[in-house]
Amino acid sequence: MTPTAEQPAVTVVGIGAEGWTGLGPAAREALATAEVVIGGPRQLALLPPACAGERVAWPSPLRPAVPKLLAEHAGRRLAVLASGDPMFYGIGRALAEEAGPAALHVLPHPSSVSYACARMGWAMQDVDVVSAVGRDPAALAGALHDGRRVLVLAPDATTPARVAELLRERGYGPSRMTVLEQLGGLAEHRVDGVAATWSAPAGDPLNVVAVECVRAPGAPRLPVVPGLPDDAYEHDGQLTKKYVRAATLAALAPAPGELLWDVGGGSGSIAVEWLRAHRSCRAVSVERDPVRAERITRNARALGVPRLKVLTGAAPGALAGLPVPDAVFVGGGLTGAGLLETCWAALPAGGRLVANTVTLESEALLTEWYRRHGGELTRLAVAQAVPVGSFTGWRQAMPVTQWSVVKPAEPS
Repeated sequence: MTPTAEQPAVTVVGIGAEGWTGLGPAAREALATAEVVIGGPRQLALLPPACAGERVAWPSPLRPAVPKLLAEHAGRRLAVLASGDPMFYGIGRALAEEAGPAALHVLPHPSSVSYACARMGWAMQDVDVVSAVGRDPAALAGALHDGRRVLVLAPDATTPARVAELLRERGYGPSRMTVLEQLGGLAEHRVDGVAATWSAPAGDPLNVVAVECVRAPGAPRLPVVPGLPDDAYEHDGQLTKKYVRAATLAALAPAPGELLWDVGGGSGSIAVEWLRAHRSCRAVSVERDPVRAERITRNARALGVPRLKVLTGAAPGALAGLPVPDAVFVGGGLTGAGLLETCWAALPAGGRLVANTVTLESEALLTEWYRRHGGELTRLAVAQAVPVGSFTGWRQAMPVTQWSVVKPAEPS
């Protein structure tokens, strides 16, 4: 598709539950003059007979169909319908990725988030948004903090009950819930309640769930910084403990959009807290033990980062074909043949590698790599006060040797 600056290839029209009556003149004209209109069945049904162009419903799954449909209707006046604001969790992103931003003329409508905040009297900038549309609703767990306000974009009528169940499971049963249905339309409706006692029947599939987070007494408090409590994780002893984990994440230095390889995942704690640093962070956890791999998946879901990709297999072989990482953490199997070499070769210039060990053999290996490549070699020792008879003394945990390094650019 090669659109010109004068004539974008695709007009993307945001539409609300009120349908045609809520559209402005430009949006109405674009739809009335389009030769082809693509949208969901519900959206297409909102158009009047005056929109005489061919109507094409999105197939399922939607995303893989985008390039094919654009190619099929290239050269025709094409309009695409989107719910609310097309560029906010909408089809606009996929269209921009496939056709290029210059090919789009976007006519946004107020999003369901705008409507929901207006109805609730919430400032949009102070609200967290979690989309469960085509995504795992377990991500809501990562947004739960006492006193915060969260909007959940629902894929169907079962979402409110699932949200209430998750809130109860994560210790937020006292949270207030409001289900806002058909926002902006003639059938707009709301249902209020509390997660702990939520029993409302499934209502309209077009809904948004507003949550005012209230943590139950005794429920765990999970901070936003690395170093979650050790008991936040399900584990079999293979867990990077809280204080060492915090130091490890500081050395890995996650930033938005970056990808982590977590090699020898154990319980997945490093990858989980990397992902909790920012919603756009990505991570792959590689674990050779299938039981532990399943445990990593459960930990990721429980702590609000179900997007963690868990790969069952032994490194370095299991690393073949993975996307280029921005950082690599090696938490196990350091002495495996070729492991460090493979991880080092995969890193681009500026990438970070962090490796932890408690054994003398692996420490000797890290010392050698430190001698060759520089970086920082650190001994992390943690002691905790414990009863000693009627007195108190220190109990020393096994010290951890950590090597962290930033890969330099190749000499020109």
